[in-house]
Amino acid sequence: MSHTSARRRSGIVAAFALFAAMLGHAPAAMAEESQFGYVYTTDLLPQGAKEVEQWATWRHQKVAGYFDQLDGRTEFEYGLTDRLQVAFYANYTWARAYHNGPFAETTPPEPLSYDKPGPDDHYNATRFVGFSGEAIYRLWSPYNDPLGVAVYIEPTVGPAFRELEAKLILQKNFLDDRLVTAFNFTYAPEWRYDTVEGDPTRKAWGYETDVNLNIAASYRFAPNWSAGFEFLNEHEYNSYNFSKESNDGYFFGPVIHYGGKNFFVTATLLEQLPWASSHSDTVPGAIVGGRIYDNDFEKYRVRIKAGWYF
Repeated sequence: MSHTSARRRSGIVAAFALFAAMLGHAPAAMAEESQFGYVYTTDLLPQGAKEVEQWATWRHQKVAGYFDQLDGRTEFEYGLTDRLQVAFYANYTWARAYHNGPFAETTPPEPLSYDKPGPDDHYNATRFVGFSGEAIYRLWSPYNDPLGVAVYIEPTVGPAFRELEAKLILQKNFLDDRLVTAFNFTYAPEWRYDTVEGDPTRKAWGYETDVNLNIAASYRFAPNWSAGFEFLNEHEYNSYNFSKESNDGYFFGPVIHYGGKNFFVTATLLEQLPWASSHSDTVPGAIVGGRIYDNDFEKYRVRIKAGWYF
């Protein structure tokens, strides 16, 4: 076993051991909005409540050259019941790239992979990705039950993109709800309308599956303020059944959250850890310095979310 693999496995074991230890205690109190940029919790809007959220996610730095991607999401959420929250949102993206991909070829990010710039082109594009619907149903509450449990479903439809994302969401609170911990398991097959490999004159719907295991913890250190960390473990497969793995990436970083009476702001900064492994379908040259830089992975991510209740 390589030192990189050993460090990666040790880090995953430690992270999940921390989460398991947290699940061994139990207290209770009131719900509040999510405190994380990437990880979902079982806290939902009460029946009849409405919210508008704006997300901005900046992805930065690939193999070489320059790379920046800015993903936007504008979302409306509604509490259909105290247990069921629904949402509708629009997704859009901008990217610029130059000599950023494997072997220093200019490579668009995954949402724009149907664009085919030349290997030495300066790429710059803005696109509408698609509309999404979302439903989260809470089975157990972290305030009244031993563990908060919710299920999530999100279809997305766009001009050249389809996705059906499903999540299992777990939440456990401690210290009179000042400490919030959460775990998400995500299974998300997706389809892109793109040129067929080996035949650039023909297009077809290709597919892959994203599988993510993410954990987070946040502590309220002052009225309205909390801070903590998020850890993302992301995998991509060229199949529906966990075979033909192409990529695995690991991200870790701090999150800070402010929650006012009618609004909140959350910001997360993540750096990819040098734990990536080569798999059967990994693109040659996509792993550099232990990090995967295929078209859905980068070195840094920053996400800012702002929400308004009414």
